[in-house]
Amino acid sequence: MNGKKRKKISPSAHNKRTYRQVVAADDLVSTFVTVKETDLHILAARNIAEDGYHFVHRYRNQLENYINAHPDFLTALVPLEQDTLAPPIVKGMLKAAAAANVGPMAAVAGAIAEYVGRDLLDSGLPEIMVENGGDIFLKRNKDCVAAIFAGQSPLNQQVGIRIPAPMMPVGLCTSSGTIGHSLSLGKADSVTVLAPSALLADAAATRLGNEVSTANRANINEALALARSIPGLLGVVIICGKQIGAWGEIDLVGLH
Repeated sequence: MNGKKRKKISPSAHNKRTYRQVVAADDLVSTFVTVKETDLHILAARNIAEDGYHFVHRYRNQLENYINAHPDFLTALVPLEQDTLAPPIVKGMLKAAAAANVGPMAAVAGAIAEYVGRDLLDSGLPEIMVENGGDIFLKRNKDCVAAIFAGQSPLNQQVGIRIPAPMMPVGLCTSSGTIGHSLSLGKADSVTVLAPSALLADAAATRLGNEVSTANRANINEALALARSIPGLLGVVIICGKQIGAWGEIDLVGLH
């Protein structure tokens, strides 16, 4: 998450999670928490495996119980009505989905990352990074640089986003139509969204990724124009082939 020297990673690294090997943890301790489909990499001042598993199980149970009672929550590709009786994590996903005009599960990775991260902060940890399949909830006390993983694009890991400490906590989430297992209807190598909420960033990354169908500057600009209409976003970076476009409070830096 900073500008230190990094190893090169192959495009298959996303599925194997080997991109985690290049995270510069500084003085923080890495903890990995895996429960079913949830696969978290957490950086904190100490090993938080016990708390991490507890919080992941808490939120997975809430989601699984809600899905059992409302199966359309799992399969919907469009926003669903708000549910005043739902658990907070479900309400957050419904709200993010409505803002981005996608189904609520488009926000699930960011939701788990943020809710687990905020619980860890509430437990007394001063800093945290929770990464869930490339979707990140981040709270550091110093500026950070996040490298953009863009699959087979020649810009893969050549560009990063500098995130100032006063802006945090933030969500930094990426959708791709060429790497990973998440559903995307577009062809972008990466659509990275910065927002105060990881749920909103995750949902918006999915929506904007669906809009990038070709490695065409005009198409990328159309997606960036759409980003401006989604309330709450801080900024967006889109990489498709050799093309890159950005909008908002984005401080791009070259990585070597």
